[in-house]
Amino acid sequence: MNTDSTPLPERVRPRTLDDVIGQRKLIGPTGALRRAVTSGRLPSMILWGPPGVGKTTLALLLAEAVNRPFIALSAINSGVKEIRDVLSRPSGMFPPVVFIDEIHRFNKSQQDALLGAVEKGQITLIGATTENPSFEVNSALLSRCQVYILEVLSRDELIQVVDRAIAQDTFLQSKKITVESYDALLRLSGGDGRKLLNLLELVASAHVSSDPLVITDEGVTTVAQQNIARYDKSGEQHYDIISAFIKSLRGSDPNAALYWMARMIVAGEDPVFIARRMLIMASEDIGNANPTAMIMASEAVQAIRAIGMPEGRIILSQVAVYLATSPKSNASYVAIDDALAQAEQTAHLPVPLHLRNAPTKLMKQIGYGKDYQYAHSHEGNFVQQNFLPDDLKGRKFYEPGQNAREAEIRRSLQKWWGDWYGY
Repeated sequence: MNTDSTPLPERVRPRTLDDVIGQRKLIGPTGALRRAVTSGRLPSMILWGPPGVGKTTLALLLAEAVNRPFIALSAINSGVKEIRDVLSRPSGMFPPVVFIDEIHRFNKSQQDALLGAVEKGQITLIGATTENPSFEVNSALLSRCQVYILEVLSRDELIQVVDRAIAQDTFLQSKKITVESYDALLRLSGGDGRKLLNLLELVASAHVSSDPLVITDEGVTTVAQQNIARYDKSGEQHYDIISAFIKSLRGSDPNAALYWMARMIVAGEDPVFIARRMLIMASEDIGNANPTAMIMASEAVQAIRAIGMPEGRIILSQVAVYLATSPKSNASYVAIDDALAQAEQTAHLPVPLHLRNAPTKLMKQIGYGKDYQYAHSHEGNFVQQNFLPDDLKGRKFYEPGQNAREAEIRRSLQKWWGDWYGY
């Protein structure tokens, strides 16, 4: 029995940069972060990478390596007040390293509260995020930080994580563990080092016999299935529920859409993730049947970032109902996939001469731009002419959907193009 309540990932957390497994491009002998530590000048930074690759550990070790005080905040339960409290503390001779986990969850006002302190050098900010900081971090704050990308751990590195934990941890040592196969451990943890160690400890704790523990794929799978979480934001259930949500929107069922969205909110899903998926759905499944749907979804993304939760739930609900009850069309989605497939097969086809610009006299002499007809010079600002490579003349990609808005588009296309494209 394990009498230490400290989770295994914490018990075997690396104590120095040299102990860290992976991220050699950053902390190897010539890595950017290794050079920063050697110089003693640690810049404010954003650590961007998937879950379980060591962002928190790396932040702590960087602070220790330059002998700076380390203050950790979580964007989930810290607001502007907590940030200001930290900034008001006496910093001593050296500014503290302020680590903010999941910084992408901070709204604009929370991120702005950090800006002045970073700019004046009162703190060295290290933000950790699983989301693209270009979209999730204010441009003003981002411009004052270096962005470092952490890579997912390789199979060999994940095996090193397991082997080192077995060799170092007292509880695991008592189980006399040998590993017959790593496959299930690695597959079920999905490349997440923290989840890998938690699963390893779960398997070890389930082994109550005094006999040595042999870790097999079958044994790991059995233990994992008995202890599977109801909703794991980075696991299969996460993808199943977002899939059910999007399919409910596509199927015009606002009740089911609200239910699955509520499941995600209750489980602590990032509301910006939900809003962004609705933005994708608005284009893919509604499109020109109701162009306002995409505007609504886009505004939802911005609004959620501005006000956060719990008020953001109202915006998510409004937009979900709007999307579910909108007319549907995937015509643009089908059209671009068809065009992409054709483009891959016909990338050798030249642009017709009449569509080419002719900025030089020579280009004009060889026919660039010749016979191009300027649409605005014709009645109704339209004239029939071929805009595709000659070999694809008349090839139709876009077929308007069966809805009122695209029925209007179809009538316009029929008027303009007649039998040219067969509308």
